Amino acid sequence: MAEKALVIIASGAEAREKALTGIMYAVNAVRYKWLEDVRLIFFGPSEKLLLTDDDEIKKNMEIIQRTGLVPMACAAIAREEGIEPALLEKGIKVEYVGSIISSLIKEGYAVLSF
Repeated sequence: MAEKALVIIASGAEAREKALTGIMYAVNAVRYKWLEDVRLIFFGPSEKLLLTDDDEIKKNMEIIQRTGLVPMACAAIAREEGIEPALLEKGIKVEYVGSIISSLIKEGYAVLSF
């Protein structure tokens, strides 16, 4: 049984509730120690969602940071969209995530995608 989870949030503004559900799971998994380790990656449209003026998204990003989760976003997409500086300013680590995702899968992380 997996004791570690990789939560990938890929949903953007069109599926905002789906993204919020994934964030809620990641936060609660850390807060209530449901798992040994939880990683959180924002990928694709969700990267732009983080930069909107949505109060609920902003509130959830503050909660993420208070739990100690270090959210990560895909550098390739962030650079292509010209949003890397804005993501970094919000405390989001920007990395090329393809190899990171692959490594975590090999390490036995269960992948949850929202």
